[in-house]
Amino acid sequence: MTTFSLQARLTDAASWMDLARRAEAAGYETLSAADHPGVCANPFVALAAAASVTSTIGLGSYVVNLGVREPMLVAVDVATLDVVSGGRARIGVGAGHTPAEWQAVGRERPDVAGRVRRFLAAAEAVRALLDGEEVTVDSPELAMRTARLTEPRPVQRRVPMTVGTCNSTLLRWAGAHADVVGLAGLGRTLADGYQHEARWRVDQIEAQLARVAEGAAGRADPPALEALVQTVVVTDDAEAAAAEQAAWTGLTVAELLATPFVLIGTEDEIVAAVAEHERRWGITRFVVRADALDPLAPVLRRLAS
Repeated sequence: MTTFSLQARLTDAASWMDLARRAEAAGYETLSAADHPGVCANPFVALAAAASVTSTIGLGSYVVNLGVREPMLVAVDVATLDVVSGGRARIGVGAGHTPAEWQAVGRERPDVAGRVRRFLAAAEAVRALLDGEEVTVDSPELAMRTARLTEPRPVQRRVPMTVGTCNSTLLRWAGAHADVVGLAGLGRTLADGYQHEARWRVDQIEAQLARVAEGAAGRADPPALEALVQTVVVTDDAEAAAAEQAAWTGLTVAELLATPFVLIGTEDEIVAAVAEHERRWGITRFVVRADALDPLAPVLRRLAS
């Protein structure tokens, strides 16, 4: 079954609550909140507020920066959200990429290898804490002493974990351990600290999926595959709408429209593209931005019928 999640940021209480209600009514599987400390709201506080005006939609981070957040505090936040939402929490995690977020907590951003090591240690600790295990870690990247999450305990037996990444090592780890692999399609961080190079060519996508498959080898329940969609445009002229972004990414228009990281076209064309992404890549989940809520509502209704 194909599902869509909506990623959004809280700016004020009234619009956030309205967005949560509308996302649930439209059939989005999850409402996700971004995590960029200092430039957006705490995702778990925002999601707990959304829980009070919804009853069925999942509520998750997309994604928590495990480079600057401590595993015990993340686990407590997730467990608390699961309790107040009646078992609807999701946890999305990533290695982080924005230098300012490390500087804000008094540290310099590590190199890629250092961020990978920190992510692996922190993600394993969060998973273990949520599962009720005791955690001790003593490494340059993370130190924890006989840590256990006794209260609150999650309502769910297993809070679903999504790993959002494009890094080969983390894709393998996600293949082995995650419930969902979030294919970000994003490469090197650009000078502003937030934007990225796009890794959307067919060979790049296939390489990412190969790393996931390597990690998932032997798993009886391989992770679901999810794409982070950067652009959604419902239009009768897909080629014109895609032209500017195609030029920016270095792809042809046809190549851009074939990636799972954009959904551009008529309702029929988007429905067909979603089916093709599942057939070709095995991708059955999509995360879209808040501005896609209304334009995609008819597509969600068709996919649910």
